[in-house]
Amino acid sequence: MLVQVVKSKIHRVKVTGADLNYIGSITIDEDLMDAAGIIEGERVQIVNNNNGERLETYAIPGPRRSGEITLNGAAARRVQKGDVLILIVYGFLELEEAKKFKPQLVFPNEETNLLD
Repeated sequence: MLVQVVKSKIHRVKVTGADLNYIGSITIDEDLMDAAGIIEGERVQIVNNNNGERLETYAIPGPRRSGEITLNGAAARRVQKGDVLILIVYGFLELEEAKKFKPQLVFPNEETNLLD
């Protein structure tokens, strides 16, 4: 049996931009993606701590050491610059493997979104 578990999480990053005219996705500083084990195109759940919104989109890499967290396309309407987000990625594992699995949890600097 497969179960869905938290694969990785980027905790408390600030929105740096919102681009309504982009096709879609969330742009994430590539250093944060690497630290969390998120790959380009992977589905990401976004939890907005400021307004309670939850949505899903896919990840695209942003410039390294930029701290960029930009919501693109329709998702841009669900955030404002400065909102605090939690980004969560889930994976499917066999039950016994899932019991032992430890997710990659990333806690960047809350002011800069950078890894200290």
